[in-house]
Amino acid sequence: MRRIGYILFGFLVLILAIQGCKMGPNYERGDTRVDSTMVFRYDDIREDTIINIAWWEQFGDPQLQELIEIALIENQDVRIAASRIEEARAFLGFTKADMYPNISISAQGSRNNFISGANIEVDARNVFLVAPALNWEIDFWGKLRRANEAAAAEMMATEYGRRAIQIALISEVAATYFLLLDYDQRLEIARNTLESRQVSTQLIKDRFDEGYTAQIDLDQAQIQEYIAEASVPFYERLVAQTENALSVLLGRPPGSVPRGLDLYSQPVPPEVPPGIPSSLMVRRPDVMQVEQLVIAQNARIGIAKGAMFPSINLTGFFGSSSNEIGELFSSGSAVWSFGGSLVGPLFNLGKNRRRVEIERQRTEQSRLTYQATVLQAFREVEDALIEIQTFRRELDARLKQRTSATSAKSLSRERYDGGVTSYLEVLENDRTLFNTELETSQTQQLYLRSYINLYKALGGGWISREEREEATQEN
Repeated sequence: MRRIGYILFGFLVLILAIQGCKMGPNYERGDTRVDSTMVFRYDDIREDTIINIAWWEQFGDPQLQELIEIALIENQDVRIAASRIEEARAFLGFTKADMYPNISISAQGSRNNFISGANIEVDARNVFLVAPALNWEIDFWGKLRRANEAAAAEMMATEYGRRAIQIALISEVAATYFLLLDYDQRLEIARNTLESRQVSTQLIKDRFDEGYTAQIDLDQAQIQEYIAEASVPFYERLVAQTENALSVLLGRPPGSVPRGLDLYSQPVPPEVPPGIPSSLMVRRPDVMQVEQLVIAQNARIGIAKGAMFPSINLTGFFGSSSNEIGELFSSGSAVWSFGGSLVGPLFNLGKNRRRVEIERQRTEQSRLTYQATVLQAFREVEDALIEIQTFRRELDARLKQRTSATSAKSLSRERYDGGVTSYLEVLENDRTLFNTELETSQTQQLYLRSYINLYKALGGGWISREEREEATQEN
């Protein structure tokens, strides 16, 4: 009957542990200060097309796709993020272990001539003991479950953190690649302009030598030639430095980087169809990462509250004891012990209450950080949509400006050769064309980059093959 009583008592304790309440508030997302029906000024993308695509493939440059795949594998920041996930996963398992009984085994042997706990001498004797021991803190107040909740949220935060790093890396590789193509284009413009101006300078020099033109014309022609000559090493330096920056993003030593399509051959992503739901913002990896940190911090309130109440521990062992080692496991040598303890705070000048308040304030700070992150996400999407619209119009104007500047340079040269105008007009139109070509190249690069900014702001990016297949099946 006594053994049955112990078993019933054990089951009762287990039920209490399972049914025991969890201290502290449960997490609720609450107000993000963003209207769920909010639309953007340039609202034109569907949610599923952003989350589940490798968006850089829409630029249609195989070399860019290859560089991004290399970066996702070899970039050090991504590898560090992956290691952090494994660390968080191990920490979660470490925390979960506290919720279950800790079973250990002890073995000891001694020889003495006294009875423990009494001042009585006896004949010298041997004592041998082997016993598995159990120590279990009953999670009656939910303190350990809250700790497990916090660890699980932190593990999810590291996963979302890795995805945020991947998206940032993809965006940075694509943006740097387009910047490199831009500098390539500007370097080509500088070299072509230098070659053209060298020819012009030689013609002016020949005319000057024959007395057909003034010294000022020769000086002005040489000035423009030297301006173009100085721009060549300037852009050569930018090309090399951008290649080095892109190589580091790829996880490789600085060096040259292969190119695919040139800047003006890059296909622009298709027109974005209507419909960006505002709920998309809370699915951005960086936003979800911050939310998981709020969940983890909210759980720490429960941990702090649980520390205000007694800890309930069960201890026990069941083993074998004998005076002779050869009879250690013989019949009648069994020994056992079962007990419990309750230890709780009595007087600590309100430290536990203040610990709860500390965790509450930290949770409030986390919530405010989450709200700020969501608002920043909406701003980034709005800015990117505006960039696409405005850079498209700006690029159209730049291209028309370049066409007009090319025509003006050609006509002014004909007018100068015909003696209708001064060489100053030729130089002015040549300078205008040079600057226009450089500005058009930069605007083309910024226009392509605006699409990168949009996809990054919407949280689109790399997903695993399994997730892509799952998304395809759902659609």
